[in-house]
Amino acid sequence: MFESLFADPALLLPFILIGFAAQLVDGALGMAFGVISTTLLVGLGVPPAAASAGVHTVESFTTGVSAISHVAHKNVNWRLFMRIVIPGIIGGVLGAYVLTQIPADTARPLVLGYLMLVGLYLLWRGATHRHTERQPKVVEPLGLAGGFLDAAGGGGWGPIVTSNLLVQGSNPRMTIGTVNTAEFFLTVTISATFIATLGLAAFTIATLGLLIGGVLAAPFGALIAKRIAADYLLVMVGIVLTLTSAWGLWRAFG
Repeated sequence: MFESLFADPALLLPFILIGFAAQLVDGALGMAFGVISTTLLVGLGVPPAAASAGVHTVESFTTGVSAISHVAHKNVNWRLFMRIVIPGIIGGVLGAYVLTQIPADTARPLVLGYLMLVGLYLLWRGATHRHTERQPKVVEPLGLAGGFLDAAGGGGWGPIVTSNLLVQGSNPRMTIGTVNTAEFFLTVTISATFIATLGLAAFTIATLGLLIGGVLAAPFGALIAKRIAADYLLVMVGIVLTLTSAWGLWRAFG
């Protein structure tokens, strides 16, 4: 890898840009790093298995930087954090086990269809200024389901947890920051064995580029979440959730 990189450093640039864009969206809206980066990598000719391995490896680092940034910008509700992180880790461990026993592809289209409807609903609420803030009541089950689907289905923590907390009236900025911060612990738990077994073999040029771009973008995502008004955040979450879910459905049935 490094020999070809030294010969032509420009090989790294497309992957840095992908990592930067994907993490900027994920850090600001609490979802979509995996979907955006994997889709663009495959579009550039990276084999799907290699793209997935690289993205999961990078997320272990970018979620850590994103968490630090959200904490620094005071975007974290620590009470809510404690309510989602422990069930999320439990769900992640269960999902990782189920993935080795039962294929999760059958449930994925149903989850994506549900998330697309949630995205449209959040988009409507943000556009019509109908988001009334209140304390969410259903929290722990969301953490459990989000962690489970993230491990078993290849993604789902941000879309499941962030979107459903927002539906219940949770503050958009604090929700995004809290879910992003909790995701670091979830990602490390799910990926620990995966990273240990891959070792340096996981670090292709694509992985290195994603890592550089993602780490550079992480502070900006937290700043965007802090500065943008709640209704606009809700609209952007709705758009990203709807588009990524629709893309997932198209790939599942296409």
